[in-house]
Amino acid sequence: MIQEEIKNLLQHTLKELHIIVSDISVEPVSENKFGDYTSNIALKLSKDLKKKPLEIAQDIVCSIQKNKHIEKVEVAPPGFINFYLSKQFIISELQTIPNTVLLNINEKKRVIVEYTDPNPFKELHIGHLFSNTVGESISRIMEASGATVRRVNYQGDVGLHVAKSVWGLDKKLNEDQLTIADIEQRNINDRVQYLGQAYAKGSVSYVEDITAQQEIKNLNAIIYSISQEELTSKTHWIPQINYEQQITNSHLDKKHIKELYLNGKKWSLEYFEVIYHHLGTYFDDYYFESIVGEYGVQIVKEFLTKGVFEESQGAVIYNGEKRGLHTRVFINSLGLPTYEAKELGLSSVKYSDWNYDKSIIVTGTEIKEYFKVLMSTMKETNPSIAEKTIPLTHGMIKLPEGKMSSRNGNVVTIEWLINEAKNKLLTVISSNDNVPLEDKDGVADTLAICAIKYSLLRTNIGQDVVFTFDESLSFDGNSGPYLQYTYVRAQSILRKESTIQTINNANHILLEPEESILIRKILLFPLVLTNASTKLQPHLVCNYLFEIAQLYNNFYHKFSVLKSEGDIKTIRLRITHGVSNILKQGLELLGAKVVEKM
Repeated sequence: MIQEEIKNLLQHTLKELHIIVSDISVEPVSENKFGDYTSNIALKLSKDLKKKPLEIAQDIVCSIQKNKHIEKVEVAPPGFINFYLSKQFIISELQTIPNTVLLNINEKKRVIVEYTDPNPFKELHIGHLFSNTVGESISRIMEASGATVRRVNYQGDVGLHVAKSVWGLDKKLNEDQLTIADIEQRNINDRVQYLGQAYAKGSVSYVEDITAQQEIKNLNAIIYSISQEELTSKTHWIPQINYEQQITNSHLDKKHIKELYLNGKKWSLEYFEVIYHHLGTYFDDYYFESIVGEYGVQIVKEFLTKGVFEESQGAVIYNGEKRGLHTRVFINSLGLPTYEAKELGLSSVKYSDWNYDKSIIVTGTEIKEYFKVLMSTMKETNPSIAEKTIPLTHGMIKLPEGKMSSRNGNVVTIEWLINEAKNKLLTVISSNDNVPLEDKDGVADTLAICAIKYSLLRTNIGQDVVFTFDESLSFDGNSGPYLQYTYVRAQSILRKESTIQTINNANHILLEPEESILIRKILLFPLVLTNASTKLQPHLVCNYLFEIAQLYNNFYHKFSVLKSEGDIKTIRLRITHGVSNILKQGLELLGAKVVEKM
């Protein structure tokens, strides 16, 4: 609010000086010695007014009206106008900060966020963790900015990886003399482990055995056909693809394959939910390749006749080269939809299901170029949806020895990463008497998830992340555990002094520089949240939380809160209360819970 107030003050002053400006920039300063907010409006006006920026800035400052919230306004070379907030104002604001800061900048906006996007019959690896972490944080930040958010998950339930798993499951059950009902009696971890063994068996056989390879290809077409039947049985959908013509082995028992496929898919999805719950995320809806592919083919066929797509060697392509991009196949020579066509269908189905104002799609950097082509086709087939769509590309997670890749058999699963982090943290907190023995496992688990999520979000989303346990789990540095430790420190003070008085007159209070800087930093939280939601960048929240934690820990070591007296004690308790609330909400915006004791 004070930022807008300063903008209005400048706008009024410029009008008095007969200078018309449509856009005025006012930003918080990074160094307190230059005030609280600064504007570069004089620098912007210099060329048009044919005057030096310093002269323009001096004219503005000399003409600016007094404001009870602003103590002074100064000019700084080469022409910045710096505003210093009054002590009375910042103390008054400190006392009125709500426990949870919510904005209305996206009020009444409907935002759909798509993220995680795993493939059933496969493990959830750290690439899915990155997508889930980014998507969940974006969802929470958008909700805090006033938007109604719908979380959705797009999953690859058809394709060769599924056919390999079903083929391997069939062979493995025969070898082990077991049935689907037998496996169904096992716990979810054992069922998923059995599926993993089946997929490994199918993958090896597909490469090494020509007969098995052909069987798996047939299975692939049958599984597509089964999914198509599921769609047509529930709706009045007219099938767009003839999968039966792809099947060259008629002796395959479709009913048996359907049992294997649907149960394997169910186990995978059930297992995914266990992981999502552990991560503190959930989804409002799920979309599957098997369904949206039909819609994608329908769109491609329609716009093939309108010249958007072209036929080429029995396939249907989008000639991206004509548009400065690269060419992609949307329907292959077998008449099957590719990922591109499925994505096109997905965008249409999502909008039909939920008339959104904005669609944010969290993707990995490896498909960045692919999405450029997809966005280009969307602009030609459904421009209104394209305008609402934002692909948000995150980087890759790397270990110190290099990029993780399933192709190299070097898969790091989400479960493994969390358990490793948790066990390392348990060794640190095991000797801490502040945490009851029965709570230590839960505290370590919460800290592990917080540490991992923070390490993925603290840099710009588009950048790769080199993950190390030493840095991510540290209690001293730019890490989730460091923020948690600061929160626990603040909470321990507030538990001892639960009642905080009100200050009616702050003029007589002498603030220490550390206190003044910290109060001003606390008051910036709504602006940080605004920027994070506008730019879709959770790292802005991370940077702010780390800065405020550093400032508070310096303050804590220099001054006593509980041994202070009078208004000074009240100020320090208010600071502690403000920092505590910000750390809690900030970590929650990143998708992490806080611990109360450590």
